[in-house]
Amino acid sequence: MGHEGAGVVAKVGPQVSGIKLGDPVMLNWAIPCYACFQCQEGNQHICEKNSAVTAGNKVSGGHATFQSTQYEHKGIEKAFGLGTLAEYTLVREAACVKIGVDMPFISAAIVGCGVMTGYGSVANAAKVKPGTSVVVLGTGGVGLNVIQGARIAGAAKIIAIDVNPQRLEMAKQYGATHTLQADRADEGLIQAAATVKTMTAGRGADYAFECTAIPELGAAPLAMVRNAGMAVQVSGIEQSIQVDMNLFEWDKIYINPLYGKCRPQIDFPILQQLYAKGDLLLDEMVTRTYPLEELHQAFADMLAGRNAKGVVVMS
Repeated sequence: MGHEGAGVVAKVGPQVSGIKLGDPVMLNWAIPCYACFQCQEGNQHICEKNSAVTAGNKVSGGHATFQSTQYEHKGIEKAFGLGTLAEYTLVREAACVKIGVDMPFISAAIVGCGVMTGYGSVANAAKVKPGTSVVVLGTGGVGLNVIQGARIAGAAKIIAIDVNPQRLEMAKQYGATHTLQADRADEGLIQAAATVKTMTAGRGADYAFECTAIPELGAAPLAMVRNAGMAVQVSGIEQSIQVDMNLFEWDKIYINPLYGKCRPQIDFPILQQLYAKGDLLLDEMVTRTYPLEELHQAFADMLAGRNAKGVVVMS
């Protein structure tokens, strides 16, 4: 909770040199150290020193005292080293990227995880080629950004799959050329995969992205792609699942990238420019904002799938 955010720099420490008081910034939770093996390899999103999620690391960003009628005097840790469900937060300089275009903070706030994860999975991880076919399983906040990432990459056919017809209508706004409403009883989406094949010359899509966070669908993108196609597990499923190895036949590639392989000081400015050009839809994605006092409603709406993205705005 509180791992995305944007705002104005209110104070800087004596060793901070890249940002100054008053700078508008968006925040990035995969905070690189720039010196470890993975950072030197260009894998800043899996920094061996600062990563909040890679194996063996537990980043503590400090603690705060939280008081309410339900949780009184409970110490809570800052989520992912950011802790943005607060009016002020203390972060590393490497967590900040300056906002260099005309962008409201409400839109800038959502770049830091869902937008970067979706777009980066297309552009950095799968490297989707123009004229190809793409399937997106799940059209929540991340899935919508996979869809518009595929549109920006020049994919010719973008097939959105979801059980929620309202979400599928939303997917069209972001670039889906075709939609397919899945049946909840379709185990592993095998029936949906058969339909996808009929839509892609009988062979399957070039790329398929899983964005549902449902463990049982972890292998579903393999059923959607052609021989030598690429399946991308975007949502970070970590549970043990059974996989029919026939789904890998033949020459299929399955990857599980973290955070769209984000390099914040490179990728965030690119996303800002795409927004400024009108290619990356962010304002439209924020379907509702909430004051901090309505946090309970924000979570309820998130869990019910009512918003593309909901944003908590500090007064």
